[in-house]
Amino acid sequence: MARIGVISISDGRDHVHARNADFIRSKQDGLVESLRRAGHQVVVGDDLVATNVLATSVARKVAAADVDITVLYYSVWAFPHFTMLAADATRSPLVLVASTDPTEPGLVGMLAAGGALDQIGRRHTRAWGAPDDAELVERIGVQAAAAAAAKSLHGSTFGRFGGRPMGMNTAVANTDQWQRKFGIDVEEIDQYELVLRAEKADQAEAAKAREWIERHAAGVHYDGKKLTPELLERQIRSYLAIRDIIAERNLDFSGIKAQPELTENFATMDVTEAFLNDPYDWNGPKETHVCATEADMDGALTMQLFKAVAGTPVLFADVRHYHADRDIWDLCNSGQHATWFAARSDDPAENLAKVNFYPEVFFFPAGGASVQHIAAPGAMTLGRLTREDGEYRLQLMLGDFESYDAATNKLLVDQSTPEWPHAFARLDAPGELFLSKFGANHIHAVPGDHRPALRALADQLDIRLDEWTRG
Repeated sequence: MARIGVISISDGRDHVHARNADFIRSKQDGLVESLRRAGHQVVVGDDLVATNVLATSVARKVAAADVDITVLYYSVWAFPHFTMLAADATRSPLVLVASTDPTEPGLVGMLAAGGALDQIGRRHTRAWGAPDDAELVERIGVQAAAAAAAKSLHGSTFGRFGGRPMGMNTAVANTDQWQRKFGIDVEEIDQYELVLRAEKADQAEAAKAREWIERHAAGVHYDGKKLTPELLERQIRSYLAIRDIIAERNLDFSGIKAQPELTENFATMDVTEAFLNDPYDWNGPKETHVCATEADMDGALTMQLFKAVAGTPVLFADVRHYHADRDIWDLCNSGQHATWFAARSDDPAENLAKVNFYPEVFFFPAGGASVQHIAAPGAMTLGRLTREDGEYRLQLMLGDFESYDAATNKLLVDQSTPEWPHAFARLDAPGELFLSKFGANHIHAVPGDHRPALRALADQLDIRLDEWTRG
């Protein structure tokens, strides 16, 4: 959960503030208790703001606690210039919250303060309700989750293995823009480093991992050519190698170009990428590490934000095909979907029981295993950060992953590439609109409806929101 600062703003007249102080504290205590019951950490201002000096000093102390958002609370009429001074003393996103108790003009105080912030262009959001109003607490929580996700980017490092893949412009972002807008540094790493490290990786652990995969997967389909135990272990050693590089260089998320150098001369990175994105490997539970195939920078950035908001692994896929007769999309890319999506279980054995490791197809002469499964059904939030004329936009929609009987699944996967993973998605976006407007070939998804937090995130980052629905 998020870290929320709460500062109550009061009337600047001594005699009025003295009359109102207990009322303000009772409302503030109720709101703080509600936020804490919801699981948030709350940092409360050390005094009620009733002077210009307190407006600055209280806000600075709350800001020093590294809060994700600052709630400025209005349970009475409050002098607007106190809000202006407090806002200037903090850089966190602001949520102006008004008590709706009609005995005191808290709404008036919030509106006067909000109008003043509008005049100077200071972004903020507004909410109102009783201190124990569940809807109010949820609205504040959504803003806090979005702010925490945005803040998590600042000071982070993206590891970019290789350069632009196959002339794919949408996979490359401006590093200056990333630093300025998101606070992200980009570490450029040659793919040869990965090859060298893989050759020196622990052979015993690679063998242990291969045996674990063989024991738990639905099938490992060796063919003696494109997929052998040796090639699978090479892919596993690549995972061990990049994991070491991630630790040494303190990479927060990453992307691997792979095509064509690795896929034609070494091995595909499908196994590596799948297990990096998984919440486990053969050694047990672990933190997911967002890794985008084809070193897709905006794809990885989208995944990192989706992960921060949803707290789950994030799907990476091509928009492979639209079955217009069924109004479903086949989201399918190489073989790098995290195995977690096969059943979305905390038990890796349950997920892997639905995963097949097939020999790579003709696109990839170096061979290795593709990680094939059909994503488990359920409601999904889908989207991507794309750019139009150099400016970021968040293209966002809700949808459902679907799975069918064995014969229908086979019919559908055989129409594209059956050896690769598939997510059959019914999107809220009409097919014609999606194909006319979506700004990339890659799309990303997390379970559940996380649109409120992502809307807030787009607003806080000053990114245009393109949200698509039917009707």
